[in-house]
Amino acid sequence: MVNLQVETFPGNAGTEIIRRFQLGSQTHDVIENIDQWHGEGYRYFKVKTADGCLYILRFDEARDDWDVTLFKKPPRGIWKSLH
Repeated sequence: MVNLQVETFPGNAGTEIIRRFQLGSQTHDVIENIDQWHGEGYRYFKVKTADGCLYILRFDEARDDWDVTLFKKPPRGIWKSLH
């Protein structure tokens, strides 16, 4: 299991926003908090990182623990077409 540490801050209307997270030895800066929702005992956050990847991070409220439930790389060549 890879260690996941998440840095959050309070957003508008009391919602929590993810600023960055560390997955193993790599730090990922979040450039967009796309969505968040609640499940039974969990909170889910869909974020986009500076490298264009999408993640869904899940916070287990009972264990006070984070994990990654989805990881998606951007389509190949997307950054070349944007710059």
